[in-house]
Amino acid sequence: MSAPLVKLNNGLEIPAIGLGTWQSKSNEVTAAVEFALKEAGYRHIDCAWGYGNEKEVGDGIRASGVPRSDIFITSKLWGTYHSRVEECLDQTLANLGTDYLDLYLVHWPVPLNPKGNHPIFPLLPDGKRDVDHSWDLKDTWKQMEAMVQKGKVKSIGVSNFSQKKLDEILPTAEIIPVVNQLELHVYNPQHKLVEYLRSKDIVPEAYSPLGSAGSPLLSDETVLDIAKKHSLQAADVLVGYLLAKGMVVLPKSITPSRIASNLSGAVNASTKLESGDIEKLDGLAAAGKQKRFITPPWPVDLGFDHWPSLL
Repeated sequence: MSAPLVKLNNGLEIPAIGLGTWQSKSNEVTAAVEFALKEAGYRHIDCAWGYGNEKEVGDGIRASGVPRSDIFITSKLWGTYHSRVEECLDQTLANLGTDYLDLYLVHWPVPLNPKGNHPIFPLLPDGKRDVDHSWDLKDTWKQMEAMVQKGKVKSIGVSNFSQKKLDEILPTAEIIPVVNQLELHVYNPQHKLVEYLRSKDIVPEAYSPLGSAGSPLLSDETVLDIAKKHSLQAADVLVGYLLAKGMVVLPKSITPSRIASNLSGAVNASTKLESGDIEKLDGLAAAGKQKRFITPPWPVDLGFDHWPSLL
């Protein structure tokens, strides 16, 4: 079983289902990546410097025996490196054991103090995260573009960017982001933002498609009803729903059976779901179930709907 391919705005293609590696412990992620590539048919691995497990992901990639050229590898620039993009990228390349990435994303539109009191989450005396308010996102993007010119990355994109944050980089961008990786699922569909991304030819990528830790969306009644109707699992419906809408989906698991079914079940579901099913799932959030599961305490206005205010 292999995932369908989605065409990016630069003409390259990305496998529509990738293995997410966030919160996968370093002693578990190597085996998960190896199984996903070697046994389950995955060809897309989603990583990040900030996850702290890229060396072990690289070990899994090598252990799989799948040629590097057959694998689509994504990683992300961490906030403390917005002014030092190449430095962060070089650490990622060394950790993964590769000389290029297929896709490099700005992890969050929040530059953090590069000389703060912690390499990942520098804090101010009041306990708030130490944001570098003097740094401009458009300058981060210029450095991202330079990595394409140098051949260290094939494509660049963003993650956790609202329309407001995209509007800070697009007017001066020479390369339009190919994707925007977001928390997207039936309880947080972000229809308006997705429509905006489509208008800019930016592919939406969905993380936490099952609702993050504990997979709370698996018990939703509407999801279960649709699953029963088509003889599917709830997870198949949740991932297949996003797939059917032309998104790239990044389900995370370390369990071999779940890794395999997240791919095969979702591809199967994406062909079985009817327009009425999609409509029902599209309407869950507006019917009172709107919920975000990932809301880090960034002390800036990210410009998202349904985001708790910390200002």
